[in-house]
Parts: sequence; C-alpha cells; structure tokens
Amino acid sequence: MLEEGFLIENQWEKIYFGQLEVVVVASFGVILSWKIRLVPVPKKVTVFQISKTLEQGATDVVHRWQIIAHKLPKDIFLRAMPMIVNGRRESTEKKVAVLFFCMFLGNTKKLMALMEKRFPELGLQIRDCNEMSWVNSTIFWAGFPVGTPIDVLLDRPKGTQVSFKSKSDYVKSVIPKKSLEKIWKKMIDLDIETWMQWNPYGGRMSEISESETPFTHRAGNLFKIQYFASWGDQGINVSNRNINMLRDLYASMTSYVSSGPREAFLNYRDLDIGSISSNHTSFKDAQVYGFKYFKGNFQRLVKVKGKVDPDNFFKNEQSIPPAKYQV
Repeated sequence: MLEEGFLIENQWEKIYFGQLEVVVVASFGVILSWKIRLVPVPKKVTVFQISKTLEQGATDVVHRWQIIAHKLPKDIFLRAMPMIVNGRRESTEKKVAVLFFCMFLGNTKKLMALMEKRFPELGLQIRDCNEMSWVNSTIFWAGFPVGTPIDVLLDRPKGTQVSFKSKSDYVKSVIPKKSLEKIWKKMIDLDIETWMQWNPYGGRMSEISESETPFTHRAGNLFKIQYFASWGDQGINVSNRNINMLRDLYASMTSYVSSGPREAFLNYRDLDIGSISSNHTSFKDAQVYGFKYFKGNFQRLVKVKGKVDPDNFFKNEQSIPPAKYQV
C-alpha cells in the first residue's frame, strides 16, 4: 500500500509502463510480485476541472493547448477532454464542451503563476483550484466530488454494468482550428454519447528512448487520444450500431494522427487494428497489430518470446508470437 505523501516515480511514465507490463506479460508468463520505487511529493497538490464550450472559445483554447501542453514542466499534467453534452434544459440539442483536468505537484499560488505565464487562454481562477494531499487526489481522478472522504477507496464498485468500445491514436502535429471544428461537427452528428481523452506527452515520456522499454511512444508525440463510447444492456443491435459509429469517428481522424503505422496504445486493447484467431499466434497476423503497439520493439519482443515461451503457452488475441513463427 502506498503511504500518503508518496507516488510512483515519474508518475505518468511509470503508471503507463506499469500497466503495460501487466498486459505484455500475458504473452510471456505470470506476474508473481511487483517492486515499486517511491519518491516524496509535496504535502499538498492542486487539482482543477474547467469546462469550455464552443461558445466560450473552446476551439481556440484547445488549439493553444496542443502547442503548450507537452512543453509544460514535469510537475503538471493537463488533460483535454472533448465530449458531447446536452444543450439548454428545454432543448434536445447536442453540443461539444471540452473539459480540462489538471494535476499539479504544488500549491495553488505556484500553479496560478505557471498558468498565467504559460496558458492564460484557459482563464484559470483561484476558485477553480483545490489543494489536497496526493492520496486525496486519487479520489478526484476517480470522478468523485472534491471533499469525498478517503474511505470511499475501500468501497467496491457498485451500479449497473455497461458495455463500451475504446480506440486510440497518437498525434504528432498540431491539428488546425478549422480541422478541430470538423471534429466537433463529427462528434455532434454521431448518434452516440461519446468523448475523447487527449493526454499530453513530452516531459518524462520524451526523456526515455523508444528502445529502453517495450512502451515505444516517446519523443515526437504531442498527445495520445482515447476514443470512448458506452451504453447499457440494450441488445446486440444497439451494441453493433454504437461500435460502428465510434469506428466512424476514428476513421474521420485519419489525416490528423500518426501513420505508417497508425500507432495505438496497448492498454485500450482494440481488436479492430488486428488480431489472431489461430491457436499458434502467427507472425504474419501478429505484426499487423504488433508494430502499431510496439513499433521497432515488436521484433525484440518476438525474440524474447522465443526464449522464455518458445511453445507459445501464453497467448491471446493480440499476443506476441515466438521467433520460430517467423519462418
């Protein structure tokens, strides 16, 4: 259990790679133990959530966010989240709003000074900021209201089960304002409640070379996109319809994201980008999704697989094949 006042070293990097190891190991073996290095954090961190509608200039703010978010100091994380919202209470009109979520390893005064200097377009106010301990910030990121007692972390999730579809992309060049407007229109035209998470890279993510860990999406990425849609138990026809609409949104983003290959984030497991049905995890099929998830590291993972699990005992729809399957 993590003690209050500590976090996983290089927070965003280690969390991502830690999760990635869990999935990659599904191709190689079973995890028996974890070893985590902890480092001190300030007694107080600051979080905020701000919403900007298109009428409030969200397009301009998002355009600026693309330019500066990956260049901000390593003690701040600032996510942009375009999503569909309802219009006026008496109307069924759908609109796009962009939520900005922030985590800063410091107090409000320092955060305000940083934002006024680097990102004044956001219009952050002191009243938007909430100081708390790092462990309490985990409640904020879980979507609970600020001030929720820490004991909520002991509760098991409750509520109805939902189905969802998730996809991912990496953005290497700033998306122009005119193109952002096209994206908002596309989201509105789709008949599903959907959102995207735009998570900035840069910082520690860019300091580690592509070949140092299996996770290869490093320098050169401005941000990662997660596409997401969810729905209740409404039958297979509704599920297929919603999945196809999210695929449509993903297809409309092709010209704005990475290519050759169109990269993907492993933890959002997307069988659309390639999968295997054979019990032998053929190299020909695996390289389709393998290079999207791991780029140049895929070949190295194939060699490791050949040494630690040559008979391919550990496998799934998107696992790593042993080197001998290249033949």
